[in-house]
Amino acid sequence: MIIWRNNFVTVFQSSLYMTLSAVIETEDMVMVVDPTWLPHEVEEIRQHAAAVRRGRPLYLLFTHSDYDHILGYTAFPDAMVIASKAFAIKSEEDKEDIIEQIKTFDDEYYIIRDNELIYPQVDIQTEFDGELLQVGDTRIVFYQAPGHNRDGIFSIVEPLGILIAGDYFSDIEFPYIYVSSDQYVESLHKLDYILDKHQIRLLIPGHGSISEDHNEMKRRKRESLDYIDAMRLHIRRDEQTAIDNLIVHCPFPRNMSKFHSNNQQLMKKEQNSKETKL
Repeated sequence: MIIWRNNFVTVFQSSLYMTLSAVIETEDMVMVVDPTWLPHEVEEIRQHAAAVRRGRPLYLLFTHSDYDHILGYTAFPDAMVIASKAFAIKSEEDKEDIIEQIKTFDDEYYIIRDNELIYPQVDIQTEFDGELLQVGDTRIVFYQAPGHNRDGIFSIVEPLGILIAGDYFSDIEFPYIYVSSDQYVESLHKLDYILDKHQIRLLIPGHGSISEDHNEMKRRKRESLDYIDAMRLHIRRDEQTAIDNLIVHCPFPRNMSKFHSNNQQLMKKEQNSKETKL
């Protein structure tokens, strides 16, 4: 699974959806990010974290609550869990729905997991931009990132300069927008501030490839913004062919087209709502 590593970070890529997980080591802690997908993949991540831990405290960071990002939770029973406040205070109904999505996936592919499926209990909640978690000399700075879903966060690990972005800034996916395109755009724009304020050396998105290049990070941001702007424009003009052509070059069209269609429906509702208010 390992696709990239240095002395401080090991990045794992699942066989499914090119999903990225990471194990980050500092003098003060070991932190596991979004361990996923298949049982043997979660186990490989768990074994790696155990091997490098060497007595340091273990933290488990969830970038957001989509089921594919949380299903490895119980493989790390002694970890301190970090997530957004919005992640932590979901209703019991919403939590049960997320667990049901994991069970549905497992049933579809006859997957048996040794670990119980439980929605994560959050120990450390973050609610505001710029919040800081200090563990010895390690600092983790958080920025809220709603839009994709309601509870996403960006996390910067200092002094290593690692930006953990969740389901933003992917080089393989266009924006998957489940909640709000306006919020998604606001979250994208936070990249410029983060790059100015922090010495970012590595971007880890939720899917696709990592990047060490600021220009590439900004290109991904710009591509996402262009997609949203174009979708909004073509919806206003009722240009379905142009909407379809927005993803003509996407690498996995049979799957990605449904997310594209969902984006169209969501943004059309947003436009109708704004017109009604006017």
